[in-house]
Amino acid sequence: MRPVTVTVGPLAAGSLNAICLSQTPAAAGNLVINGALATTVNTGISVTGTVLTSTTAIMDTPRRAVITTTANESTKTFTITGTDYNGTPITEIVTGPNVGTAVTNMDFKTITSISISAAAAGSLTVGTNNTASSMWVRFDDYTLSTVAIQCSVSGTVTYTIQQTLQDPTSPTNPVAPYLVNWLNTSDAQGVSATTNVQSSYQYAPAWGKVTITNGTGAVTATFTQFGVAPY
Repeated sequence: MRPVTVTVGPLAAGSLNAICLSQTPAAAGNLVINGALATTVNTGISVTGTVLTSTTAIMDTPRRAVITTTANESTKTFTITGTDYNGTPITEIVTGPNVGTAVTNMDFKTITSISISAAAAGSLTVGTNNTASSMWVRFDDYTLSTVAIQCSVSGTVTYTIQQTLQDPTSPTNPVAPYLVNWLNTSDAQGVSATTNVQSSYQYAPAWGKVTITNGTGAVTATFTQFGVAPY
């Protein structure tokens, strides 16, 4: 496999109401996207010639969305719809928290809608934190398994190398992208790292990525899987 390089960050400072300002939905339905990241975009023209618009939250870089509640919303679900790094539509279903925060597993570049499954018990906001992941790197199932990894840091940042054996693209056992279980690398120097790191896998997982957990800097990671497919 040729070397694949991905970058995550830099991240603007997180804000817990950057997507939706405080609101208390009185029934199931869409939240109002009215935070600092909200932008009005044209979606077309009606048959009468009226310009159609919608409000979209546009992130500085693909990153997690955070739901913060002031009451127990654990019996409700939030459906978040938007796009990823490539502009591909993505959807994630998040269980509401009990007076706290719930964070998406996927990284959204844009968010076009957020709906709640029932009336909220209290006020809530939606925003961002300091967490974001790189694009996913897919490894080759049919070649040698050793993978070299090198991470280079720019600015101040804390990050972790992660991998999974679950595969949303599997023809037999696909897992929804937001349900994929990511595990931290077994190499301790690649967990909560703050400086340049060189590491390796002795086996090839299905996917790998790098996740920033704090800081406003960036991490560039190169994954190289050695060997060619045997005949």
